[in-house]
Amino acid sequence: MENKNEKKPIKSLGGGNKLKIIPIGGLNEIGKNITALEYGNDIIVVDCGLSFPDDGMFGVDLVIPDFTYLIKNAKKVRGVVITHGHEDHIGALPYLLRELNVPVYGTPLPIALIKNKLSEHGINGKLINIKAGDTVRLGKFKVETIRTTHSIADSICLAIHTPVGTVFHTGDFKIDYTPVDGDPIDLIKLAELGSKGVLALLSDSTNATRPGFTESEMKVGSALENIFQGAKNRIIVSTFSSNVHRIQKIVDNAIKFGRKVAFSGRSMENVVRVASELKYLSIPKKSLVDINKAKNIPDDQLVIITTGSQGEPMSALARMANSEHRAIQIKRGDMVILSSTPVPGNEKMVSNVINRLIEKGAEVIYSDIADTHVSGHACREELKLIHALIKPKFYMPVHGEYRHLEAAAGIAMDLGMSRDKIFIMENGDCLELTKNKAKKISEYTQAGVVMVDGLGIGDVGNIVLRDRKMLSESGLITIVTAIDKASGKVISGPDIISRGFVYVRENEDLMSELTSVAKKSINDQLSKNKSYKDWQTMKNNTKEEVRKFIYEKTKRNPVILPIFMEV
Repeated sequence: MENKNEKKPIKSLGGGNKLKIIPIGGLNEIGKNITALEYGNDIIVVDCGLSFPDDGMFGVDLVIPDFTYLIKNAKKVRGVVITHGHEDHIGALPYLLRELNVPVYGTPLPIALIKNKLSEHGINGKLINIKAGDTVRLGKFKVETIRTTHSIADSICLAIHTPVGTVFHTGDFKIDYTPVDGDPIDLIKLAELGSKGVLALLSDSTNATRPGFTESEMKVGSALENIFQGAKNRIIVSTFSSNVHRIQKIVDNAIKFGRKVAFSGRSMENVVRVASELKYLSIPKKSLVDINKAKNIPDDQLVIITTGSQGEPMSALARMANSEHRAIQIKRGDMVILSSTPVPGNEKMVSNVINRLIEKGAEVIYSDIADTHVSGHACREELKLIHALIKPKFYMPVHGEYRHLEAAAGIAMDLGMSRDKIFIMENGDCLELTKNKAKKISEYTQAGVVMVDGLGIGDVGNIVLRDRKMLSESGLITIVTAIDKASGKVISGPDIISRGFVYVRENEDLMSELTSVAKKSINDQLSKNKSYKDWQTMKNNTKEEVRKFIYEKTKRNPVILPIFMEV
């Protein structure tokens, strides 16, 4: 497996009367959340998420954690506990369960989503439904699940009781006193935990740089109602497929104003089906219309709920914007609502989709214009409240980039916690705890990134990405030459093939000179040794001569690939 950050792998950190907390992903990054807790011969795993490739990961589909540590200690792993059903917390489970046969515990919605995911991968997993308030015993660990609020239904936080004390893991959360489903975070239970004593707090840090409180999901419902009330034409709403509460509010407003609802996008259709079966969504059948029959509904009586709020090139909304959607064509007067904010790194893609929609005559409403989105993560005041309730001895911020982790540490210090009790960790570090002490130990475990490209898992690494980067920037030159096996003379070529370097028809002089340089280099080498068999040296020399010529003429560095054939 190719890793972004190379760290010395260790077989085990277990033993003794010490608890080990090992973040395998989710630190100094957004996504790929997974944390292992180890005591003696027992390991439990909290979440198992993926992240999406950045601009430098050419052709990569997904990024998953490096499971080396868990695989090496497979006999110790007692199970995986899932806090909620977002991709950055469940998306890598199929890849982990290929390697480990362990049970996965979660509330009904994430378990149903995981079941679908495993089915697509042809994997049978041991999936166990739990509910907020349940306690699961896994070896020396007793995991107590507590209701919380986030941007997806069925979210929980965890009180992990260990022989040295309780570790409280918030999962992703915000404090929403008026959630759509009417079940707010169980602050009474959190206060009860704090009064009994909590050894360590692991807290979501995504919004630690933002002041105040995160707005309630109810605010979005009111904003959408005002927009729907004034709409005269077709409404298209794009949001995260996992945000079941948001989808319910959109459906409720559609019904209120006499509109039918159609869904577009594979992930949207899957989540809506699962959430409806579990009664997390309530959509009257008479209000539903198949997306392929939506053209039969008058524009002022239709709402389309779609994926693509992040501008993903293959998403349903992007295909609509590019006139590539099989059922929906954007018309002048359409109202398109982006009920989300761009994830860091996606701003340009979202902007491109917005521009194309406006070019087609649509009215586009997004978070800069109206309150069409609220975050699912706690801001500074909510994080302060969690600290005040939990009162931990030690603190380890999780789920965020370095700036978020540091901001979260600052909040704890503002509340009186000393810096030596706060631990800013990296993936692969280990926090070792006893009842009264905590330290970041010097051993490291492998915790880089594993890239998934098609069916390949981990076979794309830094060298392959470097080559793809060079190909994308300067193109490819292939030099094909046939050499007589007996005489050692060139009998055909060299033929120069250019891809992504220059347009050959408009650069015939350059290509002719390039052919001459390659031919001279090859003939010179063959003349020095007519029985030349060191093809690699010959390729390297030819490559260097051609590289010098191309750079002198064009100031470019394409990938150069000499091919010699003996005939």
